[in-house]
Amino acid sequence: MRWKHSDYTGWGRVHRASGELARPERAAALSELTKDETAPAIGMRRSYGDACLNDNGRAIDMSRLDRVLEFDPDSGVIHVEAGAQIGHLLKTFAPKSWLPPVLPGTGFATVGGCIAMDVHGKNHHGAGSFGQHVTEITLVTPKGEQIVTPKKHPELFKATIGGLGQTGPILSARFPLLKAKGDVMVVTERRVADWESFIGLLDTSEATYSVGWIDATARGAALGRGILEEAETGGGLVKPAKRGKKIPLNAPGFALAPPVVRAFNATYWRRVPDRGRTSVKPIDDFFFPLDKIHDWNKLYGKNGFHQFQCVVPLSSVDALRAILEKIANSGLASPLAVLKRMGPGRGGYMSFPMEGYTLAVDFPNKARAEQVIRELENMTVAADGRVYLAKDALASAANIRAMYPEHDKWLSAVTKADPDRAYETDLTRRLKLRDPA
Repeated sequence: MRWKHSDYTGWGRVHRASGELARPERAAALSELTKDETAPAIGMRRSYGDACLNDNGRAIDMSRLDRVLEFDPDSGVIHVEAGAQIGHLLKTFAPKSWLPPVLPGTGFATVGGCIAMDVHGKNHHGAGSFGQHVTEITLVTPKGEQIVTPKKHPELFKATIGGLGQTGPILSARFPLLKAKGDVMVVTERRVADWESFIGLLDTSEATYSVGWIDATARGAALGRGILEEAETGGGLVKPAKRGKKIPLNAPGFALAPPVVRAFNATYWRRVPDRGRTSVKPIDDFFFPLDKIHDWNKLYGKNGFHQFQCVVPLSSVDALRAILEKIANSGLASPLAVLKRMGPGRGGYMSFPMEGYTLAVDFPNKARAEQVIRELENMTVAADGRVYLAKDALASAANIRAMYPEHDKWLSAVTKADPDRAYETDLTRRLKLRDPA
């Protein structure tokens, strides 16, 4: 197996890394590689910050290990290699009326990445997180493959789910797909006037899938206005979504200037009529709307962007309103802002979800944006919430430990699995996650 020098970055393109990458194509090649060289595993690098980076070190690119190893059409249980992209699974199995149990916002996420970040989706309020559906994980260690299950290895399993890859490369996983009515989505859109109305609609929604686009530039009486999408799977024919568009160059700075963003958001909000509307969409168009443009991160220019995503408990809804108000008053938010209601489900010690509300907002990479995000982080701690490590590039070590109360349990299991700290990444070093308290 050859190691090749590469310069690479996370999706936000703020943090960068330079080092050697290996790209095994077969499980045997990965096993042979890890006998002599232990290194963290990475996938499609769709985490926004530095979770997928190992600057001045080596990393194993798992994206070629993407095969479906087994599928039971009666139970829906699938055994798949960790490099398989979740969007490819959706495209393959949705026509057969099966869906991955949880779908993040991009189809380019790998199964291994979905486990390592314990991703959530538009059905978290009912289905929980991705890791809760996983029944078996195969890890590759210097001593060989190790099959990990929640019953036989509960601590290691919970340290791997949402564990940022710190228990070793994931070779494959087994989990059940969800039965669906078909491979299209019946989507109802409603225009929402303000924050209180939005929270009320999220709290009372009975839809299987729900998500809110929120105008993070609106202030005053319009604070929190947006569009609520509720959806169910359905059958029928619909024209496939057009995909494959590319941004050839980094966008200029003025493309996301505050007046431009405010005007765009106002127009986008009004695109839904007052009475609302229901339409039938291609399934990937609903779950992965931004994947239509493969390199949409270039819209933020050559300096990249940050995403701030937090979740706060139900009791801290007023604190989340204050967070949104600070964002709106900053004038820095992009059009990409999402509000969702989350259920209690989480699969691991370091999993992000909690029952409450999650808000995600993108910011162009500017000094003022960094200052605002640090203030938002402190507000999140005060609200007994947490930030999402798959999106983070700025958080402080002290705040992360306050946000993740089961860190000590995770650290104990990870230290046993990787005593030499061979699987550390730029994120775990920045946040001192492998250091004793």
